[in-house]
Amino acid sequence: MRAVRFEEWGDRSVLHVAEVPVPEVAPGRVLVKVRAAGVNPGESAIRQGVVDDHDPSKLPSGQGTDLAGTVAAIGLDVDGFEEGEEVLGWSWERSSQAEYVSVPAGQLVPKPRLISWEAAGGLDVVATTAAAAVRAVDPRAGETVVVSGAAGGVGGFVTQLLTNEGVDVIAIASESNHDWLRSKNARPVAYGDGLEDRIRELATNGIDAVIDTFGPEYVHLGITLGVPADRIETVIAFEAAAELGARASGSADTADPEILSALANMVADGSIEVPIAATFPLDRVQDAYAQLEERHTRGKIVLVP
Repeated sequence: MRAVRFEEWGDRSVLHVAEVPVPEVAPGRVLVKVRAAGVNPGESAIRQGVVDDHDPSKLPSGQGTDLAGTVAAIGLDVDGFEEGEEVLGWSWERSSQAEYVSVPAGQLVPKPRLISWEAAGGLDVVATTAAAAVRAVDPRAGETVVVSGAAGGVGGFVTQLLTNEGVDVIAIASESNHDWLRSKNARPVAYGDGLEDRIRELATNGIDAVIDTFGPEYVHLGITLGVPADRIETVIAFEAAAELGARASGSADTADPEILSALANMVADGSIEVPIAATFPLDRVQDAYAQLEERHTRGKIVLVP
């Protein structure tokens, strides 16, 4: 089969597609023929050696967490799946960006019929990270929450989870995304110079929480805005969170098939939209990460084997 690989730590130029053996179907696991696999910022950090501190024993490596596809084979001691069944889920083994992937059965759920392959294949990381972030600040209906990167993959999901529960969302994003955010009942505000003043003008009743999906400057902004540290959550700026006492939850905190299934059903029934910014074949994996690393994407970028 064909799979994304890299043999050295570095920028996206180290990525390539290689011919590798199809994984064996071990007991307790399911082999999935991948129809779509998401592209996520965390994968760029892994590839650059940030996560593994350039440990050569972790190379060569595959790539990717999100996946959706059809069941190709089922290992011993697996119940509840049938060959040909449509599924979505995740891999902790950096392996989803490939034509086939083997994962534990507990990391797959049935794919709702009304979700596109592209949305299903890019769902797990953004959906579970968003759910963890919202849970971390424990918002109530009527409260005001500031969300940075509010039209991105995770930020867009966060925004919709909040507004669906009656939370007033002040959504930081580029002006090109403001109409989309308004359509989700959020109140958009442009980032850049004067942001603090623009937020204060909108937040006439104060700010109850901040969810950051972009970078440390927004964790610090939350403190400046007078938000208690335990109601500031970041999914990316871990050093700033540790420094200031903010929260830093992520997909590992909500890696549960029941949670993923519930979130997938929200997408299926239309209460959450997962915009697809672009799709790329495996051979163009470098182009996919070039677009991702511009950090101006609305929604998800997906590889389609």
